[in-house]
Amino acid sequence: MSDAEPDTTGAGLLLGIDLGTGSSKAVLARADGTVVTSAVVPRPNSVVMARPGWAEVDPVGVWWADVVRLCRELLPQAAGSPVVGVCVSGVGPCLVLCDETDTPVRPAILYGIDTRATAEIDELTDRFGADAVLARGGTALSTQAVGPKALWVQRHEPEVWGRAARWYNSSSFVVRRLTGEYVLDHHTASQCDPAYDLAAQDWYRPWYDDVFALPAPRLAWPAEVIGAVTPVAAEQTGLPAGTPVCAGTVDAWAEAFSAGVRQPGEVMLMYGSTMFFVAVAEPQQLAGARDPLLWTTAGVEPGTLTRAAGMSTSGSLTGWVADLVGGVPFEQLVAEASQVPPGSDGLLLLPYFAGERTPVFDPQARGVVAGLHLRHTRAHLFRAVYEGIGFGIRQILELLDAPAGTVSRLVAVGGGTKGSLWTQIVSDITGREQTVPEQAIGASYGDALLAAIGTGLVPAATDWAVPGRTVTPSAASREVYDGLADRYAALYPATRDIVHHLAGLQESGAG
Repeated sequence: MSDAEPDTTGAGLLLGIDLGTGSSKAVLARADGTVVTSAVVPRPNSVVMARPGWAEVDPVGVWWADVVRLCRELLPQAAGSPVVGVCVSGVGPCLVLCDETDTPVRPAILYGIDTRATAEIDELTDRFGADAVLARGGTALSTQAVGPKALWVQRHEPEVWGRAARWYNSSSFVVRRLTGEYVLDHHTASQCDPAYDLAAQDWYRPWYDDVFALPAPRLAWPAEVIGAVTPVAAEQTGLPAGTPVCAGTVDAWAEAFSAGVRQPGEVMLMYGSTMFFVAVAEPQQLAGARDPLLWTTAGVEPGTLTRAAGMSTSGSLTGWVADLVGGVPFEQLVAEASQVPPGSDGLLLLPYFAGERTPVFDPQARGVVAGLHLRHTRAHLFRAVYEGIGFGIRQILELLDAPAGTVSRLVAVGGGTKGSLWTQIVSDITGREQTVPEQAIGASYGDALLAAIGTGLVPAATDWAVPGRTVTPSAASREVYDGLADRYAALYPATRDIVHHLAGLQESGAG
């Protein structure tokens, strides 16, 4: 946390809050983008995985509690300046079911890392037609979609569903508690497949009513002011009653916004617990180019479209290795891995330890480590994790290159960019430069900018991003990785039937 600095602009401060997978973060910023102060609530064990394929969070005990704690921690450091706008982003898309009093009736079901609704994905795809779903919503149904998860609750927890009166994403749940408004932003709605019509930018009511059968939240763009802090929320958080609140959005899109990824051809690559990609696209280029391996969604700004992709594990895998070897400082593992040559001395890893989203969309995929030898060490395994993720990134960037234009700029963000080894390996494997922004706060900084735009303090085209260092690929390493890329691509189809059988054994043993 930084010491608070006085607001010399006289415009007041913008509060951005982001609810991440492993932590929540908040920032107070001036209208010129200067950060006054920030705070983080770490919570590495907040995601509950009670069964294989499940990923849940307590919306009140985690997300709302984090918001209250962050507000109580930051507001006294505002140096006498008023907070004049609030915006919240969060993991998503999620399914938070609440009763008439907005009390959650069950834990929130998380985004694509929760893979329970495979049967419902197949059912809805058959019901509406794969081509029709892709054409209307821009995205094939997968574990990322909210609709199949809603249907799963109806099928498996009918008593719970019977108590549900409204549903939310992580950010819209907090917005409801802050303002009393039942609103969802257009971007998040466009990931609630198959309920949203991308061309009409509205709910497609025949499919919405069929799948959700609950009142539909009002739609708004992420920077749009949708309400104000209520007296009850003010008492809990310390925010002044009447403070404007924007709609907010999914964290990855807020982070892309913070990093200045706003023009067609620009791609944000987010290094986090999972790896996520957001690419801005020309709407006219996507008219007839919906790729079922990518998610075509509404963007952050009105009239924009994005294509996105996500891997199910990335930083969580490096944490797994660290836990496995026990007691070794993370920095030491990185240092040891940096001494291992490219290719990890013949070790190749598929990073599908929690199933996989892009590019295989297989919730029963599992991790594979090929080529293990007695001479391999923990350093080899650690580097092989970085390289396995890098090969997955290479496959996804190749998808983003076509057919709707090429990747013109790659902006790397997230906690994994703080060191140099991981980003260097990714550039070496992909052969692409990466720009790492100077300001590394993340989605909460994008939220503050959205609040500044939504409250009219700055023009809509304002960009706070400042380019930092550039990661340039090594030609020598690239040659090694080019020789392994085809082997990596062959490893999944060669082992798929075996790991599916093993995944079935894991699930049958879950009780």
